[in-house]
Amino acid sequence: MPFKALGLDAKILQAIAEAGYTEPTPIQTAAIPPIIAGSDLIGIAQTGTGKTAAFTLPILTRLATAPTGQKRTRVLILAPTRELVVQIEENVIAYARHLPLSIAKVFGGVGERPQIQALRSGCDVVIATPGRLLDLMGQRHGDFSGLQHLVLDEADRMLDMGFLPSIKRIIQSLPKKRQTLMFSATLSKEIEALTHEFQHSPKIVQIGRRSNPAETVTQFVYEVPMHLKPVLLSHLLQDEKLDMVLVFTRTKHGADRVARRLEQTGVKCATLHANRSQNQRLKALADFKSGAVRVLVATDIAARGIDVDGISHVVNYDFPMHSEDYVHRIGRTGRAQAIGDAISFITSEDQSALRSLEKFIGRGLVRKKAEGFNYAASAPPRTEEPPRHRDPRSRPQGRGGRPQGGGQERSGRGQGGGGREEQRGQGQQKPQRQASQEPRQPQSAETGKRSLWRRLSGT
Repeated sequence: MPFKALGLDAKILQAIAEAGYTEPTPIQTAAIPPIIAGSDLIGIAQTGTGKTAAFTLPILTRLATAPTGQKRTRVLILAPTRELVVQIEENVIAYARHLPLSIAKVFGGVGERPQIQALRSGCDVVIATPGRLLDLMGQRHGDFSGLQHLVLDEADRMLDMGFLPSIKRIIQSLPKKRQTLMFSATLSKEIEALTHEFQHSPKIVQIGRRSNPAETVTQFVYEVPMHLKPVLLSHLLQDEKLDMVLVFTRTKHGADRVARRLEQTGVKCATLHANRSQNQRLKALADFKSGAVRVLVATDIAARGIDVDGISHVVNYDFPMHSEDYVHRIGRTGRAQAIGDAISFITSEDQSALRSLEKFIGRGLVRKKAEGFNYAASAPPRTEEPPRHRDPRSRPQGRGGRPQGGGQERSGRGQGGGGREEQRGQGQQKPQRQASQEPRQPQSAETGKRSLWRRLSGT
């Protein structure tokens, strides 16, 4: 079925053709007509199947045909991460290029002023993370009284990340009469129960089993001792077929360690996690997309919204504890019917999680052995990392453990200024008082009084 059979506006069809798309994906075919008709909807499909366009195209069609009135925000799209907000904005801008619409993004990690100005101006479409938007709404920025469409993208992840209270507060300030859409790769029954608070008689569109990864992704595991995981990753990367690799770790510090080790072997890497600034995260994505770096090492939360074509391999360096996270991770490859590989490293501690995953997706994963890899090798020697900073309390020690700088410990004014020399550090020091030099005699009380009087009187 071609796009023009779905009832989309002519200007939207023109933008779709200019973007190079000819046939809608199954989730788009199923979701676009009811959204154009004005129904609330729950869309469930695997990652990489075109969910963003499934809600963007019909909403833009409704905006194109609706009369324009007072300048107020008409569409609000909520997403869990800054990266996903940026990806959605890129899609909206591409599909709305022939429409006179203003679009703004709102997320943390950057200055508020441009976002405040965008909200005050009444942008037609606002794409936001819940936390920053709620902060700005609390400062009375933005007018959502004319809102017509609300979208919760990656709804399950937003609720899992604890955004439910923020989402409820945002929705309380929106008009009751609106269209509400929820899209996700997975949607648990518990989360479905919450949709009754947000939606009115929603239609459910589900493409494939909700637990299935994309069918174009080849999945297999390497069983490996914990201490050999970094060595195995370097060994696999010797294969040039792994040309655009997304590596998942469980923690931010783990991501940094993996990237550092790969850089030491000559593999160009970038990292994506919550400790990176917004500019660093955007640069990491841009370098990965352009091919400037071969490997992107990321954590689960930061990787939400990675919509990069051409990822050849996803590597679960740390196996995910939750099966839903596995589905989301490997969905970063094999997007839009492309072919990709998903590799998982399994240690003895991961066996239980692996069995749970296989039950969840309804099939076993192929076990493989890496050719030419020594699974019996001992742990590689740990390389010392350079110190990040010098402890200001540590100072070079002289003989006998005494601090250098005067040759004496600081114990009062009568010690020849040894304390001052210690504070002076390792620079040039005043010559010490000669041993034959008589110590300074203490002032008498009367002499001290006369000296104080001279200073006060200016004489």
